[in-house]
Amino acid sequence: MAADRAGTSGGRAGVDPRPAAHDVLEVRSLSKTYARNRVHALDAIDLRIKEGQFATVIGPSGCGKSTLLKIMAGLFPPSAGEVLLTGTRVQAPRPDIGMMFQQATLLPWRTALDNVLLPIEIHKGTKTAQSHREIATELLSTVGLSGFTQSYPGELSGGMAQRVAICRMLVTEPSVLLLDEPFGALDELTRERMNEELQRICSERNATTFMVTHSIPEAVFLGDVLFVMSSRPGRIAEVVEIDLPRPRTFTVTTEPHFGEIVRHVREQLDLGAQL
Repeated sequence: MAADRAGTSGGRAGVDPRPAAHDVLEVRSLSKTYARNRVHALDAIDLRIKEGQFATVIGPSGCGKSTLLKIMAGLFPPSAGEVLLTGTRVQAPRPDIGMMFQQATLLPWRTALDNVLLPIEIHKGTKTAQSHREIATELLSTVGLSGFTQSYPGELSGGMAQRVAICRMLVTEPSVLLLDEPFGALDELTRERMNEELQRICSERNATTFMVTHSIPEAVFLGDVLFVMSSRPGRIAEVVEIDLPRPRTFTVTTEPHFGEIVRHVREQLDLGAQL
């Protein structure tokens, strides 16, 4: 079993000092078909994510990872099954679910601060958004952008733009963060720094997070639990518990145990591709 290979989440001794967490996000028997049932994208997906847990998912291209994420966000309806957030079915986008894509998708005519405030403006109006300016400014300061609140997207680097997008996702204080390859377009060094930054933010906020990635090392570095998907129709082929202690820096990627987990996940991907 994967848990035998990877251990249990928490620390080197295998004992998690945190109190037992309850399930926040649950996917039950979820399937998705397209083109009048001719394309079977997802098949009987079952998974649970606990409060404060960072879950990652990896699988072959076209296995339905992004489709699964969008159904979890309420952007797509499932063909069968359901997604539950704290026991309530997710049927449409909602402010307590934050989502971030591979591209920052900032509005070029709005400053960094005004881009962060956009979800508040959409859900609650301009007046409420203005009352959240201090909160948005504090978020930008948290990610090292205190001097760029009035900068426009064209004046920001790729990593800076993604940090603005993180703040925009967090400003509504969502219960769950859903991330679709958020750093895939960045260079390797910037991506590593952003992974460390994301880990810090999620840890400080005890955020429940689900992230799609194509990078096995990234999935292992960030995850408390890693879901390996098979080729289409996408199924959960393996669940790998990650026992690497936190906080993690990228020096952990040179440790033998990290390499063991990466090799195990790669083996499961190869098996999943054959399913």
